[in-house]
Amino acid sequence: MTGIVVCPLASIAEMAVRHRAREMVSLIAERQDFHRPGVISANRHLKLAMNDIGFAGTGDLVAPSETHVKSLIGFVRDWDQSAPIIIHCWMGVSRSPAAAVIATLSLHPEEDDFALAARLREAAPHATPNSRLIEIGDRMLNRGGRLIAAIKGIGRGAETDGRASFVLAPRPRNKAKS
Repeated sequence: MTGIVVCPLASIAEMAVRHRAREMVSLIAERQDFHRPGVISANRHLKLAMNDIGFAGTGDLVAPSETHVKSLIGFVRDWDQSAPIIIHCWMGVSRSPAAAVIATLSLHPEEDDFALAARLREAAPHATPNSRLIEIGDRMLNRGGRLIAAIKGIGRGAETDGRASFVLAPRPRNKAKS
């Protein structure tokens, strides 16, 4: 698997060009308008309209749902992985890191949740994955609470100015000894 590039909305064009991405997932408020980078074709751009909240029932705000996570998993499983994929939200701190973890586990269910969470923290000291997305992802990917525990274990991320991007690289492969 090539890497998952996680970034804020303001960096999508730069990151798409720099990493030669051809696919993108946007986790952004329903009425948030933006231009899709020209290197990303419309049919390989998934927009998941949601707000960065942890629970439903907050007026006009849209909470992350099973429908969102199901769409994310389906889209990522259809990704040919020949080039990186961009996953972004408004600031690249909560929704997109959660989606990157869910994407990784949907492609590599053998991945250890705690090792993945540690890689996330190393790559993104600022990441504080959206708890609702993580809980739904844990359930839909049959993680048995391990994903929830792993993400809780890394705690809240460091403060950021919203310009931090990172790559969640694939798990290092064990090399056979010769």
